[in-house]
Amino acid sequence: MRAPAFWWRRERGRLAQLLAPLGALVGGATLARLRRPGTGVGVPVICIGNPTVGGAGKTPTVIEIARRLTLHGHKPAVLTRGYGGRLKGPVRVDPLLHGADEVGDEPLLLARSAPTFVARDRLAGAQAAAQAGADVLIMDDGFQSPALAKSLSILVIDAGVGIGNGLCLPAGPLRAPLAPQLERAQALLVIGEGAPGERAAREGYAAGIVVLRGRLAPEAQAVARLFGKRVLAYAGIGRPAKFFETLRTLGVLPVVTRAFPDHHVYTAADVQELRAQAEAMDLLLVTTEKDAMRLAGSEIGQHLIEVSDVLPVRMALEPQSAKALERMLGGLDAGPREQ
Repeated sequence: MRAPAFWWRRERGRLAQLLAPLGALVGGATLARLRRPGTGVGVPVICIGNPTVGGAGKTPTVIEIARRLTLHGHKPAVLTRGYGGRLKGPVRVDPLLHGADEVGDEPLLLARSAPTFVARDRLAGAQAAAQAGADVLIMDDGFQSPALAKSLSILVIDAGVGIGNGLCLPAGPLRAPLAPQLERAQALLVIGEGAPGERAAREGYAAGIVVLRGRLAPEAQAVARLFGKRVLAYAGIGRPAKFFETLRTLGVLPVVTRAFPDHHVYTAADVQELRAQAEAMDLLLVTTEKDAMRLAGSEIGQHLIEVSDVLPVRMALEPQSAKALERMLGGLDAGPREQ
């Protein structure tokens, strides 16, 4: 599903206003779930969540936190529901055995940085990860879920779009009203630059929580390889436009851009059309790591990824934000916070 454009406009149009009463009901129901107490599993739980739907940078954030925890001698494990995969779990992801159709695209990326467990039942997944030896769990999404007691909750915002029109689903992108969500988090991570992100940051300061800032930094070798090239860029992620704009800022020339819905499963027709258009216009095909994971796991997709370049990104925190995050990670032994 692709998020409707009116969600991300600050001004509230007629459709948003018509749907606002329904959004208020949905947001209220989500808040009621958020306030329910969670269950502890004997190890700290870090939740990386979104106050809105759609991609904001959770996956690179989870990977960066797993890296930092590992450097400090921890044995982190990642817990995810495996959106787009058919396995209910709990199952530990093995990139040599599992494909995106089984566990989803994001878990395959996450499994490169730490043991990753896919489970529709978050409590069962957390118990499996703890029993396997993890001494800290990182939840990829699940902030609004009451299943687990959380030791540290970090909400992630894409500065380019922020919270959109500030309304709840289906009138806007928020899962619940922002202020009560911030009250139950310990930090807000604003990724990138933009006025919408600054407005969200001010909300974070007003709520008295830590406001972190970072950006998605592309891999240097990939940038050097793509610099100055004329490309056909395609992506099936939360906000493809962000990927296309990143390419432009890096000196890559996206002559053609193709945006697909988040977690899009590429068909034979998609593959044929993209390859044919790139060949006819003498363009290099380029996509995201998440798309590459989905494509590599299918016979059809392999015919596209084998002729595509990939732009990996990582989370780069500003120095002061990195120090603040280190302090929060250092306090994990205090146990779960009251939810």
